[in-house]
Amino acid sequence: MAQKVAHFVNPVLNALKRLGGSGQPAEVCEAVIKDLRLEGSPVLEETLKSGVSRFENRIAWVRLYLVLAGYIDRSKRGVWTLTEKGRNSHQLSDVEVHQLLLDIQRQGKKVSELEETEEETEEETAEESDYKAQLLETIRRLPPSGFEQLCQRLLRESGFEQVTVTGRSGDEGIDGIGVLKVNPFVAFKVLFQCKKYAKKVNSPEVRNFRGAMQGRSDKGLILTTGTFTADVMKEALRDGVPPIELVDGERLIALFESLELGLIPRTVYDVDTSFFSQFDVPQE
Repeated sequence: MAQKVAHFVNPVLNALKRLGGSGQPAEVCEAVIKDLRLEGSPVLEETLKSGVSRFENRIAWVRLYLVLAGYIDRSKRGVWTLTEKGRNSHQLSDVEVHQLLLDIQRQGKKVSELEETEEETEEETAEESDYKAQLLETIRRLPPSGFEQLCQRLLRESGFEQVTVTGRSGDEGIDGIGVLKVNPFVAFKVLFQCKKYAKKVNSPEVRNFRGAMQGRSDKGLILTTGTFTADVMKEALRDGVPPIELVDGERLIALFESLELGLIPRTVYDVDTSFFSQFDVPQE
């Protein structure tokens, strides 16, 4: 894995610096794509068996190595933040990148264990990766109408009201409608579309959906078991048109986790050896 991510070490560091020292994973990926001129490249279309983008997986591995090397802090994956060492770092040479990755492997920080499966991203264990892949595959096996009803339930659990699945063909890709109440005075009508994909959603599909929602709602929402291209993410938030929120397979899984919907939570403990060390005293 180290050899596969070496090419992305400097682009990730440069991207975070340009973003002001921190950024969400999607922002970092988009910046790296621009730097390396990968727009439209087939590399971005490749996925792992779990449906996760291979490119995004590689960038996540870069983040792991840079965390272990002290360039990125250990905060949650929602925001990647440079440490002082990361902010002050220079452009690393090929030799320095190779040495950085080699040093991490020699430090015995379980990198080799994580490398056993490319399905695992960042600090995920194989078990965590397995249940996520299983959840995604379970959802993908649902019939289209079942996936629409599942999205309806997910939106209701997330605070939407009056969520209705239209269930009509020829409705220009609109699968349902809901109301998101922000406070007692403000509410948004949201049209949503459900795409049970194992591939990427492309820009024309987003533009068609936006055309269908014109004059009918304040906001759009696309939920997919697949992923979105970089162009889609730009198109979704383009100035001068109604915004469209994007929920890909990874974010979909995160929502099921946070709501504990369709998942049975378990409690796992780690032994606190420091607690027991106080009792480990020699007998007189």
